[in-house]
Amino acid sequence: MSIVAAAVAVLVVLTGSWGAYRALTNQLCGQKINLSLSAAPEIAPAVRETMAKAEGELRSGDKCVSVEVISADPADVAAAIANHHGSSLGGLGQASVRTKVPDVWIPDSSMWLQRLRSGGQDWVPDDAQSVARSPVVLAMPESAATALGWPNKKLTWTDLFPRLISDIRVRSGVVEPTRDAAGLSGLLALVSAGEAVGGSAGRQTTVGALRAFAIGRSALREDLLARFPRSTDVTSAARSLTAAPLTEQAVISYNSKQPPVPLAALYVDPAPVPLDYPFAVMPGTSVDKGTAAGAVLALLAGDAYRNRLAAVGLRGDDGGVGAGFAAPRGAPSLTAPTATPPDPGRIETLLSTWTTVTSPGRMLAVIDVSSSMTQPVPSAGGATRQQVTIEAALRGLALFDDTWSAGLWIFSTQLDGANDYRQLVPIAPLSEQRQQLLAALGEVKSKRDGGNGLYDTTLAAYKAVQAGWDPSRVNSVVIMTDGMNDDQSGLSLDQLVEELRRVADPARPVQVIAVGIGNDVVEGDLKRITDTTGGGTFTTSDPSKVGDLFLKAIALRTGVRR
Repeated sequence: MSIVAAAVAVLVVLTGSWGAYRALTNQLCGQKINLSLSAAPEIAPAVRETMAKAEGELRSGDKCVSVEVISADPADVAAAIANHHGSSLGGLGQASVRTKVPDVWIPDSSMWLQRLRSGGQDWVPDDAQSVARSPVVLAMPESAATALGWPNKKLTWTDLFPRLISDIRVRSGVVEPTRDAAGLSGLLALVSAGEAVGGSAGRQTTVGALRAFAIGRSALREDLLARFPRSTDVTSAARSLTAAPLTEQAVISYNSKQPPVPLAALYVDPAPVPLDYPFAVMPGTSVDKGTAAGAVLALLAGDAYRNRLAAVGLRGDDGGVGAGFAAPRGAPSLTAPTATPPDPGRIETLLSTWTTVTSPGRMLAVIDVSSSMTQPVPSAGGATRQQVTIEAALRGLALFDDTWSAGLWIFSTQLDGANDYRQLVPIAPLSEQRQQLLAALGEVKSKRDGGNGLYDTTLAAYKAVQAGWDPSRVNSVVIMTDGMNDDQSGLSLDQLVEELRRVADPARPVQVIAVGIGNDVVEGDLKRITDTTGGGTFTTSDPSKVGDLFLKAIALRTGVRR
């Protein structure tokens, strides 16, 4: 035995102090590595306890490792990461100055990593190992769940759609999916089930369900949970929340406080993607810290760690449970293997749709009817560019509730006398003119031999929206075109930009959002317009994708970039 080891042994025997042993071993460290680890609040206690048990023993080579475990909302850390790269993530805004980018991040879901990668592939690691798991369930007061056949009946989203959409006794809610992974996962599952219905019925079902959840949305999980029944009184129950997508862990935590009305966890089929708590070592972390993070990850495994997860209502990464896990009634002892995270495109489309449903605006849609819009689109079954554009507008209109205001113009060249544009429906509340807009869209036809009068039309549309500017809404022009201006008698691009700058009023901002389809669009020219007014440009060489672009465009008119 070495002299140092002998000294340690004598010290332990003489003092009986594990603390003294740790103090001495810390002195024997060559250097100390300080690792910051931000973890979602529900898993932070289990991670912190695991690190505390390893204190004094956690090493990387001859260096001691000290881990600071910080409990942090994943939305706040995601905002900090995006802000660090000079950007933002839709629905999050600016990060708090108190939230820092950590060396290691354990958010509640890999969907955060997917969303951040859409901003920059090097913002977060390519892959991250799961260190816990929690299924996403539909939480309901037990009395309401019992009426649906819980816990004996296996419910599907199709079973629930009529209740969620039409039953006035059911009050649905969700934590904002832009800020909450469980809310996002639940709505993705709901949308997938609606798509499975197919056709216009499926779209109507999906929109109806999204609107039902939107009515009861909350910015914070704690606020949502506080709206479930607080007493067994019938009047109280009638005014309270009835259904919301939450994690199994949130239901366990809620019921652990022994509320007068416990929550049931409905494991709806098809199951939403579970939260998987990825262990993400952030890019740019030093080699020493990366090695130390590997040592930390190795500790987040085994029975002792799984039991600590169970104590806070979480499952192991394989879906199994540790000792003392307070499973909700009807919960499986082992959940299915972790599903592949949803495609980032689906996440983006869902969040764009959600923004449209929840953020009414004042919008003028301006649709190109030049002769080139008659070209067939092979990827759309031979439908013309005009037809796929109108279909996209109809899908968007179906998402707008009656609090929206919208109008419709068409444009080509010399469409209304010397004007390149014609107003079909003026901007007004949809509560007054939804059917008029639908009818007008159904009558849109391309002009034979018509050219593209984009620049004159853009200026006229901008001025029209500005003239009726509504301070309570985001005021926007959405222009959908398949080409560039070819009206030689009208404004040039330089003249248009100069005029837009001249008439712009910071007190009455109007966004211009350009949706360009086909290979004839010059994205750079469109960007000159939208960079001048504020807004954004979206282009695709495949006109069949115009529906997704339109969703992104009308989401952007809230000022949220994705």
